[in-house]
This record gives sequence, C-alpha cells and structure tokens, in this order.
Amino acid sequence: MEKQLKIVFLLSVALWMTACAGETPAENEPMAVDSTAVVEEEVPVEKPALGPNEFEIQEGDTTYIMKQYFMCFLKTGPNRDQDSATAAQLQADHQANIGRLAEEDKIHMAGPMGDDGDLRGIFVFNTTTFEEADSLVRTDPAVAAGRLAYELHPWWVAKGSSVR
Repeated sequence: MEKQLKIVFLLSVALWMTACAGETPAENEPMAVDSTAVVEEEVPVEKPALGPNEFEIQEGDTTYIMKQYFMCFLKTGPNRDQDSATAAQLQADHQANIGRLAEEDKIHMAGPMGDDGDLRGIFVFNTTTFEEADSLVRTDPAVAAGRLAYELHPWWVAKGSSVR
C-alpha cells in the first residue's frame, strides 16, 4: 500500500508541475494582438550544453530537457523516544539544516506530510549524484538521531517545470 501511495504521489507531483509550467490559450480562443509591435528577424539561438544529469526528449515539435533530482522520503525513524525538549531541539535543528541546504541550492523543495502516518516529509535534492544527496540527507540532525529514517530515489523532471 505504501509503495502505491508513493507512485500516486509522484504521478500527482509530476502532473501538477506540468500543469504549472504554463498554460496556452485554447485553440479557438481569441488572442489580443499588438499591431504596433515590431517583428524582428529570428536569430538562431545556440542550445546550451546539457549537464551531466540532463537529457533531451522530443515529442512532435516540442523538445523537453529532462533534469535529474533526487527525491527523499522521510519516514518515522526507529528512535522516537526523546523527551519533549530534545525532540523540539531536533526539530529546530532539522529546519535549520533544511534552510542551510536551500541557501546552498542543494535542496529545492522540502516539507512535511499533512497526516500523522509513517511518511513524515519529502526533500527534493538538486545534486549531481545519488551519493551527494545521500550524504546531505545524513547531515539532518533528526536523521542522525534516528528520529527520521529515509528512502532516496532518482527523479526526472522536465526542465522549466519549476519546483521552486
């Protein structure tokens, strides 16, 4: 059941991000046209080189650049018997670590789940390797203390489907 929920979640996130990437007017919908606009000659644009975690997909006349992120599922850890003061300090340190990773542009999205299940939260890491993402999640004080456990997975997203 947990695996099915993860799949549904991943598909939901991907669909949401695709929908947020930009809407185009309906086929028969009138569009405002600025008749005073100057039409400039199209200048060929040199394509930027793809990064190590990127590739192209072409669908019809549209080309998508896919970028790899690493999605981390934070789960209930084996050691949750801390007293309330220690648990509160771990949570403050956990949030400070997220802030540091965001400042370093290593984490693009982070947040808790909205229920009280085994899945506690999600990180989306912007790293070039699985090993780097794994080492970064291990810097989390709640993970180090065993309050949180995690699963880490590579995740591909069309570039331009902003997660920020």
